[in-house]
Amino acid sequence: MCQNHNHDQDHGLFGEKTELIFAILSGVFLITGFLLNEFTGLQFTVILILYLIAYFFGGFYTTKEAIQEIFKGRFEIDFLMLFAAVGAAFLGKWAEGALLLFLFSLGHSLEHLAMGKARKSIEALTGMSPKTAFKKVNGDFVETPIEELQVHDIIRVRPNSSIAADGVLIKGRSSINQAPITGESIPVDKIPIENTETEYDSEKEVPEKSRVFAGTINGDNAIEIKVLKKSADSTLNRLIAMVQEAQEKKSPTQLLTDKFERYYVPAVILLVILLNFAFLVVDENWSDSFYRSMAALVAASPCALAISTPSAVLSGIARAAKKGVLIKGGKPLEDLGTLRAIAFDKTGTLTEGKPKLTDVILLEASSQSEFLSRVIALEHTSNHPLAKAIVRDGNEKLEGAQLPEITNSEAVQGKGIQGSIDNDTISIGNLELHEDAGVPEKIKEQVINLEKEGKTVMLVSYNNAFQGIIGLMDTPRLAAKETLSNLKKVGIRKMIMLTGDNQQVANAVATEIGITNAYGSLLPEEKVEKIKELKVAESKIAMVGDGVNDAPAMANSTVGIAMGAAGSDVALETADVALMADKLEILPFAIGLSRKAKNIIKQNLWISLGVVGLLLPATIFGWANIGIAVAFHEGSTLIVVMNALRLLGYNYKN
Repeated sequence: MCQNHNHDQDHGLFGEKTELIFAILSGVFLITGFLLNEFTGLQFTVILILYLIAYFFGGFYTTKEAIQEIFKGRFEIDFLMLFAAVGAAFLGKWAEGALLLFLFSLGHSLEHLAMGKARKSIEALTGMSPKTAFKKVNGDFVETPIEELQVHDIIRVRPNSSIAADGVLIKGRSSINQAPITGESIPVDKIPIENTETEYDSEKEVPEKSRVFAGTINGDNAIEIKVLKKSADSTLNRLIAMVQEAQEKKSPTQLLTDKFERYYVPAVILLVILLNFAFLVVDENWSDSFYRSMAALVAASPCALAISTPSAVLSGIARAAKKGVLIKGGKPLEDLGTLRAIAFDKTGTLTEGKPKLTDVILLEASSQSEFLSRVIALEHTSNHPLAKAIVRDGNEKLEGAQLPEITNSEAVQGKGIQGSIDNDTISIGNLELHEDAGVPEKIKEQVINLEKEGKTVMLVSYNNAFQGIIGLMDTPRLAAKETLSNLKKVGIRKMIMLTGDNQQVANAVATEIGITNAYGSLLPEEKVEKIKELKVAESKIAMVGDGVNDAPAMANSTVGIAMGAAGSDVALETADVALMADKLEILPFAIGLSRKAKNIIKQNLWISLGVVGLLLPATIFGWANIGIAVAFHEGSTLIVVMNALRLLGYNYKN
């Protein structure tokens, strides 16, 4: 009924504050006319001119919007208010009619400015990307519109300026402020890729340390970037498009209020018509009955009700976007706040997604540095992800010690790797690899115990003598345990892990970080079945994953939540809620914000319905006139909008 009309395209005489200035001018002429009428003997013609000017300024935007809506076949609140003001003038109640238009236009102008504030928080996204970039052409850098940039173009980004395209850093090191896209508060150090000619088949292959996004802000060094996406496909552009779509998607409460209004508005019009005939029942003339019906019309107009949910949804989405959380509409915003159970994918969501060297146990080796230098030297000859992890983490423990030379390196499928150091044989692998050497029971037991902890375990032998044991594991994220604890505080009762890894690994990770239930060895379709089961048991369930292999499970959950969506198109498309940075710890903020939004929507509904419930009988029985009805009506609308704007300042506290 009362719509948040958009004046952004037509600011008028005084810019975006034109409507507010018109409202104030209306008030000035109204008060002047009223005072002159009460305290001087001036002719009423002069007073009437002042009231007419007050009508003009107060009714300008109201008339404009009423006409626009009538052409669309809708009779909105603006039309009803205008009708009530004309009715008052018809009865000679010029001051009350002018007061109605003044307060209505003042309320609407303040409402538009307040709602504009929420919308600007979102539209600020569009101003992040520069309009031009310095593109490399024949060795020189030429200023080029970003729309003309092609994939594989090379662009230079000056210090402290915005990055123009999604790409990979090929020259220079810098700290980049990624807050506009991911919400991260601390700038992220970026380094160039080693091979600038590398072609990437998928986004996931681009090293995070070298990846940059359009709209983020470069630090103090000039850098060069190879463009990976055209301007229209950049993460920023798609983020803007999705946030704008999110504004249009109505929440369950909004759909309910829309449905209510469909029946309520005709009922109000019927009541107003009936009240015109009150003089047939009560002792009054028709003009009194008409006045009573106009007052009831103002009182019953559900302006605050109509604006209560959209204003809260818009503020909630704007606040989330600023913190690096994309919420795609009112439904997921409301649903997030009703959750009591969340299912998580393990790899890359609760864990780092890459193996780490967790155990180095010496058996017969004389020193850790000698043991590790041999192990690293041999693993250096392999491309296996576990070998890379051993080299990376082992080098940190080794602190630059000299590596021996390896010859005759050979991978043994499914078992491990073997090689020679000065004609001595070194073997690294599982128990099967060392079967012929005869592994003592005590060492076997150590290996099996480590495997029970969910680790990948390798035994190292040198000339058939067992030198030591290495354990690797996809370790939980540092923030996982605290995040789950915070989720408990915001009312999440069940936290479930769904993983393709074996049950032992699932149990080990679950115990370490505080997961309620862990389900291992699940195929993607089995994850979907589990989500369906949990949905029946818990009525609502969220699925948190990386949006690629978890897409089917996300689609079947109440709310699909994608991690690290800034790096994945699939995650952005699939999820209802996208955590733009690869940070699990932002999840309690998103749920807390949703709970707050839900409370504010509830408060707004009570305020708006409460005011109508009190005012309507008061006007019908003649206890309140048009002036009082308008003051309460506009007051409640403003309270509802200001209450919703509180969400823009929401901060999650542990």
